[in-house]
Amino acid sequence: MSKVRHSGRLDRHAEALSISRKMRVRGGAALAAMPALLTLSGCQAVVSSPTASQLRIIAASPDAPGLDMYENNSIIAYNLGFGTVTSYISTDPGTFTISADIAGSKTALATAKGTFAASHQYTVLLGNAAANLQELILTDQAQAAPSGQISLRFIDQATRIGAIDIYLVPPGQKFTAVTPLITNVAFPMYTRYLNVPTGTYTLVIVPTGTVPTGTTVATYTGAQVTYAGGSVTTVVLIDQQLVTTPGLQVITAPDYVSPA
Repeated sequence: MSKVRHSGRLDRHAEALSISRKMRVRGGAALAAMPALLTLSGCQAVVSSPTASQLRIIAASPDAPGLDMYENNSIIAYNLGFGTVTSYISTDPGTFTISADIAGSKTALATAKGTFAASHQYTVLLGNAAANLQELILTDQAQAAPSGQISLRFIDQATRIGAIDIYLVPPGQKFTAVTPLITNVAFPMYTRYLNVPTGTYTLVIVPTGTVPTGTTVATYTGAQVTYAGGSVTTVVLIDQQLVTTPGLQVITAPDYVSPA
């Protein structure tokens, strides 16, 4: 089970955990992936600070072991499993090396150096197969979407399927009558934030170039999700495990939660 410490720094060679003011996990435990499109609860709301940076970790490698995450020599998260999205973690601004180690060991599978600015939010993304684990640091949108709109960013970390087209289908509309939001998305691409009208949508994903008909079988069809006006969300596409035919799962992480 994935576990995130709510406050702590740990020297790699120490056995005891000491209290530190530097790193603090905001909003509770990490969330595991589910086959459906997930909407995180209110406890996952972003906590802003005029002086601190905020970072979260998304573990998207389909076959990596549990991962311990370090900022330089300070541990910030324990034993993160596939599909985990942590809450935002407060850290002092500055330049640090973020490393992903095999849980319980000092064996680093991936590292990346990032510069974290005050009052900014970042995602540390871990993806690809464990043998070639990749770590990417992305800057998140920390302010509300424009009035009457929501902002969505898509990250493709599904290693076992090809390029895809992404649709947002409003209630009462047929999939065949909707224009794709974005086309030809393939691993390991990620999009900019896309602004769309506030509302309720079903996420539908099909192979790139598919012309929808009444008999089209989608690669992925989510549940209806109602997005609050001004909200900002990162949508991560990951592999579906334990199936004969490669499939697709979707997890979401809130970048900005509307007060409404």
